[in-house]
Amino acid sequence: MDLNLRTRIAVITGPAKGMGPAISHAFAHEGCDLGLLGRDQDAIAAVAETARARGVRVVSAACDVTDPASVDAAVAQIEQELGRIDILVNVAGGSGPVGTPSWQITPAEFEDIVRLNLNGCFHTMRAVLPGMIARRYGKIINVGGTFGMRGRAGRTAYSASKWGLRGLTKSTAIEVGPHNVNVNLVAPGMVDGERFRKKVIPDMMRRLNCTEDQAVARHAEDYALRRISQDRDVAMACLFLASDLARQITGVDLPVDGGWAAL
Repeated sequence: MDLNLRTRIAVITGPAKGMGPAISHAFAHEGCDLGLLGRDQDAIAAVAETARARGVRVVSAACDVTDPASVDAAVAQIEQELGRIDILVNVAGGSGPVGTPSWQITPAEFEDIVRLNLNGCFHTMRAVLPGMIARRYGKIINVGGTFGMRGRAGRTAYSASKWGLRGLTKSTAIEVGPHNVNVNLVAPGMVDGERFRKKVIPDMMRRLNCTEDQAVARHAEDYALRRISQDRDVAMACLFLASDLARQITGVDLPVDGGWAAL
């Protein structure tokens, strides 16, 4: 299906790590020009090269989403070089402490993950919204997480940041709806990848005294579909919400989790 995204200009934060490359490539495949924002410019270069091979324009801007001045400068660069911003996908984020009970998390650890996962999205939304409102068109997709919908022991800081992101998403959606701007949240469950394999699975292996394969299978048992999500699953949800097929959808949480948050 053609989502009619050709000629749209999408800004993606955190495009080079985790789900970022899959989401960036999906938008390039649909014909979107891309503004790629992140700190690791060497890693972003490979994503940009693949996207350009599809014939789209790509601008890479160095950006620390936790720094408002850095965000403002990066957004200004994208708008100057690509002309405008139609779509913002906030992918940049972190996992915070894994397996640590809340009373053992340090204030610095808690503040760091909230600053990245919540404040970072606020900074980018604040920077792009004036242009979207002026043009009466915009799509914002924040990548949250299902632990921000049900909570999870050992993931307090992460869960708190993603619950906050839901509030930011919903309140902003109400504010900007009259200006024809949609703001939604995609909530991945466990997504198979480096973070899952190197942080989440080792924690479960320690707690259950099991092998890696057993830990993965144990996670899958929690989901109605009995399988772990892939980054492409999340990318397809982002594309849908960025398209005008979703013109009448705003302020929603869309779990992409194989049926965990709903159970």
